[in-house]
Amino acid sequence: MLKRLLQTDNATTTIIIRLMVGAVFLSEGIQKFLFADKLGAGRFAKIGLPSPDFLGPFVGSFEVLCGSLVLSGLLTRLAAIPLLSIMLVAIATTKAQLLADNGFWSMLHDSRTDWAMLLGSIFLLIKGGGKWSVDHKITNLRWK
Repeated sequence: MLKRLLQTDNATTTIIIRLMVGAVFLSEGIQKFLFADKLGAGRFAKIGLPSPDFLGPFVGSFEVLCGSLVLSGLLTRLAAIPLLSIMLVAIATTKAQLLADNGFWSMLHDSRTDWAMLLGSIFLLIKGGGKWSVDHKITNLRWK
């Protein structure tokens, strides 16, 4: 099972997706702690999520941890799963109202980063960390 989780291809270009997804999630997670009133618990309270004082740091912690794992390419597929969940909840809780209030095109414009992170995370779940990842190095050392 560990072999399958770590297995990835030799694609060198995967690092571009890893850097994009990992850097955005790491940055957003840190900001949930630095600016809790605006981007963490305060934001969660504003959009009506339950227990925002718990959820803000909880989500921020997952974004920091999984963003760091994605950046390094360690357990990339596993790290992509919570990031997918975060993005699905973010789209459902913030963009559905935009769709209702402002229409389809406005919602698409305002959710472009959300879609990029969602699709990037799906890509990493499917492909893994790529050639320049810790996952690739572990699988080449261990199972050759």
